[in-house]
Amino acid sequence: MKIVLTGSLGNISKPLTEILVKEGHHVTLISSNPDKQARILAMGALPAIGSIQDLPFLIETFTGADVVYCMNPLDFTSRDLGLWDRNMDHYVRAIRETGIKRIIVLSGWIAHLLNDIHPEKKFETLQGAAVTFMRPGPFYSNFYHLKEMIRQQGMIISNYGGDDMVAFAAPEDIAAAIAAEINTPAVTGLKVTYVASEELTCNQAAQIIGEAIGIPGLQWIAVPGEQVKQALEASGVSPEAAGLLVEMQEHMHNGKAQKDYYLNRPVLGKRKLRDFAREYAAWYHQN
Repeated sequence: MKIVLTGSLGNISKPLTEILVKEGHHVTLISSNPDKQARILAMGALPAIGSIQDLPFLIETFTGADVVYCMNPLDFTSRDLGLWDRNMDHYVRAIRETGIKRIIVLSGWIAHLLNDIHPEKKFETLQGAAVTFMRPGPFYSNFYHLKEMIRQQGMIISNYGGDDMVAFAAPEDIAAAIAAEINTPAVTGLKVTYVASEELTCNQAAQIIGEAIGIPGLQWIAVPGEQVKQALEASGVSPEAAGLLVEMQEHMHNGKAQKDYYLNRPVLGKRKLRDFAREYAAWYHQN
C-alpha cells in the first residue's frame, strides 16, 4: 500500500515508519525539517518536506495514497490553540480533495471529553471513508518532562495522582497498534481503538520510576488544578495550553477518562514501564 505518515521522526512516527517499510509498504513521511530528509531516506521511506499548515503541499503529498496517518502536534508555548483546529481542517480538506478512503487519526484517551478542542470532530464529517481514532493513554516518554520536578521537589505533582489509574502507553506499542490497524481490512465509518501498554496507579508508576533512578520513596501527589496551572505557566507553558493540560489531567483524576476506556479495553502492549524505566534511569543520570 501507499501510505502517507505525518509526525516526522517523532516517538511514534519513526518506529511506525520502520514497521511499515519492513512490511513492504511504500511509505511517505512528512517532515517540516529538511535536515531529516537523509535519515528518512536511509529508513527506506520517501521524505516529503513541508508543513501540514500548507494545504497545497498536503494535497500534493496525499494524492495517490491508500492510507494517511494524521497526527496534530501541539506547541505548549503557543497562545493560539486554534491552530489545532486549522490543522485538522487542512487534513480533512486534503482528504476530500484527494478522495482517500482510509484514515488513521492519532487522538488520545481523553479526546472526546475536552470542552474547547475536539481533535476527532472534524474527521467525523468525512463521508464514505473508514476513519480510525487511535486513543493512547499518557506516553511513558512524558516522564522525560518531569526530570527537573523530580530533582527539585523530590516528587511528581499534578492534578491527578495517588491511586488514580492510568493506562500508560509506550510509543513503540502505539506504533505497532497503528500498523496493525492499517493492515486490518477497512470498514466504512468511524472506529475508536484504545492503546495501552500497562495499567498502573500513579503511585505504582512513581514507585517503578523512583526505584530505577534511586529514589525508592518517590511519590506522585495530586494538588488543585489552579496550582498546577500556575506552575506550568511559570515553566513557560502558555496560559491557554496550561488550561488545556489541567483539563486533561482533571479527567484522569475524576474517572471520566477511565470510564469509556474500560468499556473498550484493549489488549495491552508488550513494553512495560519497568522496561522503559531502565532506559529512563540511564538518561536521568546523564542529563
